[in-house]
Parts: sequence; structure tokens; C-alpha cells
Amino acid sequence: MLPLTPDYRAMEAKLVPSLPEGPQWQYEPKWDGFRCLAFKESSRVALRSKSGQPLDRYFPEIVDAMLALNAPRCVLDGELVVPEGDVLSFDQLLMRIHPAASRVQKLSREHPALYVVFDLLVDERGKSLVDAPLSQRRLALERFAARELNRVPSFRLSPAVRSRKEANAWFEVLGSGLDGIVAKRVDLPYQSGERTGVQKYKRMRTADCVVGGFRYGTGSKLVGSLLLGLFDAEGLLHHVGFASNIPASEREIVTRELEKLVAAPGFTGRAPGGPSRWSTERSGEWKPLQTKLVLEVQYDQFSGGRFRHGAKLLRWRPDKAPQQCTLAQVEQESAQALALFDAGAPKKKALRARRSA
Repeated sequence: MLPLTPDYRAMEAKLVPSLPEGPQWQYEPKWDGFRCLAFKESSRVALRSKSGQPLDRYFPEIVDAMLALNAPRCVLDGELVVPEGDVLSFDQLLMRIHPAASRVQKLSREHPALYVVFDLLVDERGKSLVDAPLSQRRLALERFAARELNRVPSFRLSPAVRSRKEANAWFEVLGSGLDGIVAKRVDLPYQSGERTGVQKYKRMRTADCVVGGFRYGTGSKLVGSLLLGLFDAEGLLHHVGFASNIPASEREIVTRELEKLVAAPGFTGRAPGGPSRWSTERSGEWKPLQTKLVLEVQYDQFSGGRFRHGAKLLRWRPDKAPQQCTLAQVEQESAQALALFDAGAPKKKALRARRSA
């Protein structure tokens, strides 16, 4: 019997504004996927999310991959990702959370997931490693990967370096293809359910956006969120996200200014409220605006034609013309983060060759 049960909680990370530095830190890529603990005991496999929710039925190919390991038992910590072409697709990952088993099976064949492993919690002998420091667990994981993971195509060993300079070079080489970097204390045991000992850093980006509309706050007559737009090459304004961090002291003034500009159509391309798994009951409750207001926002990821999370309002930009707010700002060139598997810490020349191929 495994010494850890599927309700065992994953180690978590604290978001920090900069990476720590020192000999006690190990650096790894922050993968753009679903955190997952994988448990195997003989012919039984359990996949669990960071919140403890079962993921088995949504990723049948990873269950099969776990069963294909020669190891009779093990517990792994890693990230589920879905490659699409030469990028990681978070949209494809979200599509897996579907109630129809037939749909999940179809997606698993068309866009199979990978399991990127970055920690070994129980080895094939059934020995728990959670009380060992990360430095020892990493060595055990690398040996386990050489024996087990490398022979099953669905697995990848996440690279790790001990130099912050090398870790920062990943950003330089991969650009927006990298979601962030995780720093872990090599001298600590596995911190189940805790944020001590692990820090994550995400490089934030900025963009100038047009305010194409707004929503009132729930049960309020004051603005709740600003709807952001960017122009494409044909001059169509597409809805790309929202910002809601308007200071409470300014909401009344901002609301009055917005109401003066209410006029259709607002967005001439993709508009809020279209068919989407992210739609809510309030998706259609928005007011279109004349395209006159520009603001600068901070965001972390842009994919699938939108900001992944809510953007942060930094400042209004009356000095900017709305037509300057184009998708070219956010459609940055980015190398495939999976290139990190080719040589651990990638060489810039090799990745440039890959991108031009």
C-alpha cells in the first residue's frame, strides 16, 4: 500500500515580484497547465488536481501512461500540458473538462496531453521521499526518469538549474512562450499544502487598450469593469479582456464619463457575450462605447485572442490615439517552451533555428 493517499495535498508556491538568489535555490520553468499529483499502485492510478479534484477521466492517455511504467508503484508531482502545433494550448487543456466521455476520448486522441514531472514523492519500492530535502528528491527523480519516464512518450522531466542567471535566460530565449519561473528551496522537505519554500515569478507585460465598453457592478449603478479592445490589421476592434481595479474613490467620476460615451457598436470584431465556456449570466450585460478612451494595462498571458486573467489598470493614456492600440502589441514572437526538454537550459541559437524551421 502507498504511504501517501490521493487526498495528499500538493506543495504550493508564493507569487513574488522577483526571483530569489542563493545556493539554497533551484529554478524550474513554470508550465502553463494543470498541476497534478499522480498515484500508481499496481493496476490502480489516480490523478488529482491541486485542489484534490479527480482528473483521471479527463486525461485517459496519462492514466494509460502511468500503467505503462514498469514501476509497480510511485507518486509523482507535475503538470499536465497539451501541445498544439509548436505551442502549449491552455484552451485545449480547458476543453478536457467536459462531461461527455466520448468528447474527452476524442480530444485525447487528437491533442494528447503530456505529463511534465518535477518531483518524486514515492519511489517504485514504495518508499516515501517527502521528508527528504529537494536536493535528494531531485537526484532520485532523475534516476527514476532514466529508468522509467524516458521510455514512455507521454512523460517529460522538467528541467532544473541552480543558477538564477540561467533561469532568467529562459525568459530571454523563450519570451512569452514561458509562463514563469519557480524557485524551490533545495534544503527543505516536501511542503504539503504550504507555500513556504517555493516561490513563483511571472514576468508581467503591458499593453495600451481601447475601452470598447463597460459593465456596471453587480447591484450597482457604478462601473464594475472596463471592457478592453485591440484593433486587428483590418481595423476591427476585438474584445480581449477586462480590468476591474478602478479605485473606489474614482468609480463615480469614471461612471459619469463612460455614460457620456455610450454608443453602439463599441466592438466591431469579437464582442463580449459570444459563445464561450467562459461566458456567465452577465456576459451580455454591457454598454458599448465610442472608441475614444485609451488606457494602459498590465497582464500576464495572452492566448486564444484574449488576456488569460483580468488585466490590471495602470493608467489612462489620453496621449495615445485609439488606432495605436493594435493586436501586434500582444502577439509577440515566442519560442516553444517544450524546447526546454531538448537540452535542459536551451541555447538561443538552437531555438532561433527551431523558430525559423
